Amino acid sequence: MTGASGGNPERALALSYAPRAGRAALEALLALDDALAQLLRTTREPALGQLRLAWWREALARLDSEAAPAEPVLQALAREMLPKGVRGASLVPIVHGWEVLVEEEALDRDALRRFGEGRGGLFVVAGTAMGAAPSDPLAAAGQGWALADLARHLRAPDEAAEARDIAAPLLKEALSRRWSRNGRVLGAFAHLARLDLRVPAGEAPPVGAPHRVGRLFWHRLTGR
Repeated sequence: MTGASGGNPERALALSYAPRAGRAALEALLALDDALAQLLRTTREPALGQLRLAWWREALARLDSEAAPAEPVLQALAREMLPKGVRGASLVPIVHGWEVLVEEEALDRDALRRFGEGRGGLFVVAGTAMGAAPSDPLAAAGQGWALADLARHLRAPDEAAEARDIAAPLLKEALSRRWSRNGRVLGAFAHLARLDLRVPAGEAPPVGAPHRVGRLFWHRLTGR
């Protein structure tokens, strides 16, 4: 699972909206999200999943006091995020969000909210790294983005419907405001998530469709 998998042209378009000085930092954060998603995809035993996620939690926290190990994602985060005043410890809640999917046998509304708040914190950290405006609704956008993506990958229809139900008002709130120039890239990802919610359950989003690309261009021009 990932909000923007590698090779996706919409990801490349959205990333082009990032301020040049912050683009590599956002790419490093998305690489972290991709790595955690891949971890869950390839781990069937919950206990093993918890151990692997614990490794990531500890490794991220250690970035504040030690050199990054020979792991590309961690090295990129240390190189791109730490100089911008983002502490490794501030990335740990993102892992906590993914841990919800390992710890809970069934995802009720509370579990889904905890997942969204944890994983969606990526937007808050990214906003700090890119100099987004205080008025940019980073938390709501991040939570909505995280849950909209999760909904497309959940096998249980009732859990997927619940995730979509939580995501929709968060994204509506986040996209009712005008985004700053530096935060606009995150608004673009939120727009894509909202467009994904309009796709019937079980169908793949029409990546690169004219109406989706046009919506992103309008957001780039206006912040809306």
